Amino acid sequence: MRITISKENYLKAIAEAESEGQVVIAATLARWLNVSPPAVTMAIKRLKRDDCINVAEDGTITLAPSGRDIANRLLTRHHLIERMLTEIFGMEWYKVHEEAEALEHAVSADFEKKLMEKLGAGEECPHGNILGLDTPELRRERGWVSLDSMAENREGRVASVFERDRQLLEFLDGLGIRPGSSLRMLHKNYDQTLTLEVGSRQVQIGQAAARRVWIAPIDGE
Repeated sequence: MRITISKENYLKAIAEAESEGQVVIAATLARWLNVSPPAVTMAIKRLKRDDCINVAEDGTITLAPSGRDIANRLLTRHHLIERMLTEIFGMEWYKVHEEAEALEHAVSADFEKKLMEKLGAGEECPHGNILGLDTPELRRERGWVSLDSMAENREGRVASVFERDRQLLEFLDGLGIRPGSSLRMLHKNYDQTLTLEVGSRQVQIGQAAARRVWIAPIDGE
């Protein structure tokens, strides 16, 4: 089986969508990868032919073992590149996802090994996301809550942020909402916005953006 960049992107997108708690169908991939429905249909046929995915009668797509291996390898390299760019080169946290998307396909097994030796395993990426399939259910089991579901007058630490939206990341960075920062929910407003205390500032954020941020409660809260 010839592994192309396109195949890698589709398989990684399936794994990423699963990690966001989504049921993956063709429309999910079209939206996730910003490609046309006919292009997705052709890709699904190729991936199914190569035994990389399984497609149920209702159209639900899951990764077969070989597809999961490819996706995991790419996710590992993406994770390591993001950490390399911030920890070694000091790149801003909200920029590294796009850089890693471009570089991950060119990383050899030898370079991946060197990155692992240099950076170590088990650390979060600059967006607070761990390596592997981390679903909303697993985050809730750790006691995390999405920012939009925090109760008023509760305090928490930003644990992780959805990393696949550059505009969202820059917006959050401008508000001071970044992994490791502390905040307090002040008010849930009538217009569906939230008023937060971030450091010495009061800021507002819409619920759609807040749903992309996961909060770990501060001890004692």
